Amino acid sequence: MKYLCLIYDEEAKMATMSEADANALMGDYFAFTDDIKKSGHFIAGEALKPVNTATTVRMKNGKISTTDGPFAETKEQLGGFYMIEARDLNDALQVASKIPSARTGCVEVRPIEGQVDDLLAEIRKRTAVGQRTLVTTLTKRMAEDLTEY
Repeated sequence: MKYLCLIYDEEAKMATMSEADANALMGDYFAFTDDIKKSGHFIAGEALKPVNTATTVRMKNGKISTTDGPFAETKEQLGGFYMIEARDLNDALQVASKIPSARTGCVEVRPIEGQVDDLLAEIRKRTAVGQRTLVTTLTKRMAEDLTEY
């Protein structure tokens, strides 16, 4: 199952880190990323530019409205993410607990809602029932999906 690990830190505190501390933190991130690549958990991950580069978009009365900066003023800001593959929530939490910013900020873990994953799980489950049932089920599902368009 896929999970998104949203990494929050205090940008102001991070900006006051010594160069040595900042380099050590980046080293921890590089090591963590290497570890989850080797373990097969890694799907994607990126750091984000500072919050002052954000633009918030809303639709008001059918028109685009933009605001410089984040949606809300908060103590901690979204600084990056990892998308991971994990057996279950407990596995995802174990991976997230090793993200370096879990020590200095927090990491929010959310399951990815995905039809492809649900369909693959159904295929695996139904394969035990038999190929004929599987093909019939998938054909019906695809026909239903196509009628929506």
